[in-house]
Amino acid sequence: MLFPTLETDRLKLIEITQFHATSLFNILSLEEVTRYYGTDTFTSIEEAKKLIDMFQKNFYEKRSMRWGIVLKENNKFIGTLGLNGLQLKNKKAEIGYEIHPSYWRQGYTSEAIKEILRYSYLELKLNRIGAVVYIENEASSNLLEKLGFKKEGELRDYLFQNNSYHTTSMFSLLKREWELLSAESLGFRDK
Repeated sequence: MLFPTLETDRLKLIEITQFHATSLFNILSLEEVTRYYGTDTFTSIEEAKKLIDMFQKNFYEKRSMRWGIVLKENNKFIGTLGLNGLQLKNKKAEIGYEIHPSYWRQGYTSEAIKEILRYSYLELKLNRIGAVVYIENEASSNLLEKLGFKKEGELRDYLFQNNSYHTTSMFSLLKREWELLSAESLGFRDK
């Protein structure tokens, strides 16, 4: 199975290879990025290389898919997003993402997520996309709610990072909800 390259107006969503190790390290070595990422801040490029190997292994085992987010205008690698815990048989996955702070609040994450949702529901035929978010991460919670995700509740002490436990919120978006939102945004809904 070839890794699918996807596009939006401003972005290319590509397979992450060892060519991107330095760019990935430059993102995940920032505490402001990893604060809510579920892993400790990277301190060596070897950690980025191992993560890329894991992304590729999990893709070939059909357990996850992780895209690099690249700007079309200059081919700059600005982050990643993907489907974790991919279960094609059960038609579900969890979405995860991170982006370099220089590109925060410019709509790139939202643009990339919308394309991943489209691909997940229409191409992979998934029914449910979940998202696990640190309760302190208001920006991510707000983004997901803006995209139509519903908060289902909290997972107490769900993640262990930086030698402490963290409670997270669980969000989800079902295919039928996404279809309704897509129809509304295109003006197809009856008034």
